[in-house]
Amino acid sequence: MDGIDRNPRQKLSLLLVASRQHLSSRDIRELVEFLHNEDCGFEVSLQISDPTQQPELLELHRLVITPSLVKLQPQPKQVFAGSSIFQQLRGWLPRWQQDEVVSGLGLSLKPTELDGSRTQRELQLEDQLLVLRQENETLIDRLQAQERLLRMVAHELRTPLTAATLAVQSQQLGQINIHRFRDVLKRRLEEIALLSKDLLEVGSTRWEALFNPQRLDLATVAAEAILELEKLWLGRDVAIHTDIPADLPKVFADQRRMRQVLLNLLENALKYTPNGGLISLTMLHRTSQWVQVSISDSGPGIPEEEQQRIFLDRVRLPQTSSGASGFGVGLSVCRRIVEVHGGRIWVVSEPGKGACFAFNVPVWQGQEQEKETLS
Repeated sequence: MDGIDRNPRQKLSLLLVASRQHLSSRDIRELVEFLHNEDCGFEVSLQISDPTQQPELLELHRLVITPSLVKLQPQPKQVFAGSSIFQQLRGWLPRWQQDEVVSGLGLSLKPTELDGSRTQRELQLEDQLLVLRQENETLIDRLQAQERLLRMVAHELRTPLTAATLAVQSQQLGQINIHRFRDVLKRRLEEIALLSKDLLEVGSTRWEALFNPQRLDLATVAAEAILELEKLWLGRDVAIHTDIPADLPKVFADQRRMRQVLLNLLENALKYTPNGGLISLTMLHRTSQWVQVSISDSGPGIPEEEQQRIFLDRVRLPQTSSGASGFGVGLSVCRRIVEVHGGRIWVVSEPGKGACFAFNVPVWQGQEQEKETLS
């Protein structure tokens, strides 16, 4: 024996682009277990990359959605995406194995019966059908992503429009002078113009690309958000308490988007807190990496089984939807904004004991961080 493998297996090099959340899904778990434990007929090399840590992979491999599985070797490159990646891979493995055998023998397939029932032409048509199905699923996912983005940006337009309307009412009642009225109206019109630009970019831009992170004083943004909603709580018997330390560090975030998160959460708290209730806004410097923001109310609370679902698109709780306006996309907007910043959002609540919504954002780490792309 000369120690040389006379029948070396061809290398199958795969790249799985998936976040930690994706890795916990059943389809992706089964995919990873299969590639690690089963004999696929290849020497399998699987690399797993988190798109939040390596956003450049999305552009490099033209990935529209995640999770995605990219076949790097053997050529040609293929991309599997959607909700059935494992099933798609298992459908293609026999084809790759057949190509490996034929290539290893130095032969070319002839249009004869390959498996006793199907000709090469039939197999080629089946391959093409699989590719078309995959492309169709990818396009559907992309359209759904753009629809969500369009809905979220449109939802953001409600905030400056509401503020402008309240300013008009306050000026008519003599509660603010003409100078303050013009200032508020000018700022809100500028905000609407920026959001209109975002709407025009929806068709060709990812949600992440609409962000402009910078060194930000989150306490100031919170104060502006509370003043923005002044009309909603001054006329009611609702107390608002804030607990923001003087040495709170600056964060690395988009000012407009952070303001949107705070406005959405505060507006919800005001909406569901009865007269005589209390709303608390707290900011804590939990670690050297994150600032945590918490907004608590004394409303009806949220059942445990609903606490994850409320962050999905167009979800409204049956016990509150009849008494409040809106389309149920505010919390999904908050979730996407926070996740793009690398943080997470959650709720702690018991029915009848109010709810506490919390999220974290990254601490400003210096000028170099401006060059990084949030995803």
